[in-house]
Amino acid sequence: MAYAFAIEPSTYNAFENEEAQIDQCKEWGLLSEKAVKTKAFFYKGNGMNIACSIIGLVDHITAVIQFDNKQLHCIHPSFLKEMQAANYGQKLAAAADEAADQESEPAEPETAKEEAPPAAAAEAKPEKPQTDKPAKEKTKKEKTQKLQLPEEKVKMTAIVKEFTTVPNHFSDTDDEVVIYEAVCIEEPAVEVGAAWSSHSATLKKQELEVGDKITFEGKIVAKKLTKNPVPYKINNPAKIQKQN
Repeated sequence: MAYAFAIEPSTYNAFENEEAQIDQCKEWGLLSEKAVKTKAFFYKGNGMNIACSIIGLVDHITAVIQFDNKQLHCIHPSFLKEMQAANYGQKLAAAADEAADQESEPAEPETAKEEAPPAAAAEAKPEKPQTDKPAKEKTKKEKTQKLQLPEEKVKMTAIVKEFTTVPNHFSDTDDEVVIYEAVCIEEPAVEVGAAWSSHSATLKKQELEVGDKITFEGKIVAKKLTKNPVPYKINNPAKIQKQN
């Protein structure tokens, strides 16, 4: 049986292997940073509760899931994450009841609304441009500083700066991570600066130490490390080689 609600992608990038799938699910927050294998996911929209698997992505904000009938569907990762909650159906019902209650309430008469005195309104009017201008300048500055990161895996170099842990809200133990400095993408040449990655089993085999310079292949994304000013994450580093 085909699902009428399904939005099938015209094209998408399928995960190369389970490791790539797990890494992307971690980035979307669908799996914890300590997860070593995937889990069962469920689609609970349109009054349904059906098993599905995450098989790829159209872009960073569009996941592609597959149902038991092999039909594909595009969905926002955050929406899919909400569906995994045990009380997801109850939340929808409560939201629907609240919306119905608001619609049934009589509209407030316009005469009950208080109008600001003319003097206060005139005083507020010249103040608005003064508060808006710095915000616009700040947004413009932040946009110009944002790096254009490649969407595919690339070759990089980095220096191991620190081994640390960060809180994991889905587990009783913290996640082990590696912080790097002087991170550079080789082609096209881009200086990234600071980045981090999970201290995976692959990295632990290298027996890295602080100060080691390494080359590797991986995918780099804009994802801040919890409680640390490190703005970029390296997903699934592979083909790791020490340079010193």
